[in-house]
Amino acid sequence: MATQRKRNPNGAGTITKRKDGRFQCAVYVLQPDGTRARKFAYGKTWAECDTKRRELLSKVDNGIPVPTRSAKLADWLPYWLENMIQPRRKRTTYAKYEVHVRLYLVPMLGTKRLESLSVADVRRFLVRLERQTTAATAKESHKVLRTALSAACREELIMRNVVTLVEPPQVESRDLSPWSLDETLDFLTAARRDPLYAAFVLAIALGFRRGEIVGLRWENVDLDKREIRVRKQRQRVGGEAYDDDPKGRRRRQDLPLPAICIAPLRWQRLRQAAMRERAGDKWQESGYVFTTRTGRPIEPRNVYRSFTRVASTAGLRVIRLHDARHGCATLLTAAGVAPRVVMEILGHSQIAVTMNVYTHVVQDTQREAVSHMDRMLKRRVGRE
Repeated sequence: MATQRKRNPNGAGTITKRKDGRFQCAVYVLQPDGTRARKFAYGKTWAECDTKRRELLSKVDNGIPVPTRSAKLADWLPYWLENMIQPRRKRTTYAKYEVHVRLYLVPMLGTKRLESLSVADVRRFLVRLERQTTAATAKESHKVLRTALSAACREELIMRNVVTLVEPPQVESRDLSPWSLDETLDFLTAARRDPLYAAFVLAIALGFRRGEIVGLRWENVDLDKREIRVRKQRQRVGGEAYDDDPKGRRRRQDLPLPAICIAPLRWQRLRQAAMRERAGDKWQESGYVFTTRTGRPIEPRNVYRSFTRVASTAGLRVIRLHDARHGCATLLTAAGVAPRVVMEILGHSQIAVTMNVYTHVVQDTQREAVSHMDRMLKRRVGRE
């Protein structure tokens, strides 16, 4: 009597022989959206098909998604944003990526499937996007798409990331033109009576970013020890203001306060105490250094508005508030401060960033050194 063949346990999949002579296995696998679906694999022999069945079961046991059909970019990119970027990255990063996915990647590449996306598809997309927008926008979209497909590779949804094979568009570096020392001093003189004078001094003397200025709290300012710490930066994304970690780990270290910052910060504390007294019950204690008349944190964009207004009134070139960081590096480098120290003060993650951005300052210093050498040689030759 023939023995009855044992059935595979539930969830172990099945193997059957097709009419064309090949073998087919079927296994229920996890989908990228969290659902389960039946995945088929084929082999010329039963053993070959069983090997593929075991590989699928191994991915099921390890919780690795296995799409039954290659997902379209229009499906994968929103899933990647919601489940991989939003929970782990800064809100500003998520907001920037979301814009590129919504405006460019999905409309122009959304119908392409992950496995069928080719190098030529990516190259045509970048050329078209650069024509419609700018090289900088196309380069940023290249970065977003590359990051998204790298995540798809880690999820084993695709075998390779074709975006890494395509060079991003070349973007011309913006010509930096920070204020000279005289222009900087003229601005500080004109801003002396402005309510945000202390904020401008921090931006110029220590290279504070706008969010770092707005997010600064009194608990992180020690005027007696002349120390200041950057613990948070205040941002506004999607209509919501919030405190976030500062950009770069180096920014969290204690920084010595230059003497030029002490008096403006003491004046700001006295000014805030007077506002608190006038506001009375309307005052909302927040602990921020720069606040509104009722104690609420000021809007980041209002710092820039005041900055440009003072510069324009003083007849100076109107530059970005962020360029005050460039001016800070200009002053520090011209004063002979080592690039490594400049990097620490400005919170750059790599010395290359400091040197690449402020090369023109080094060149100016070299020209001054050469001129000084020429003067010395001329005096020596004249004596002989």
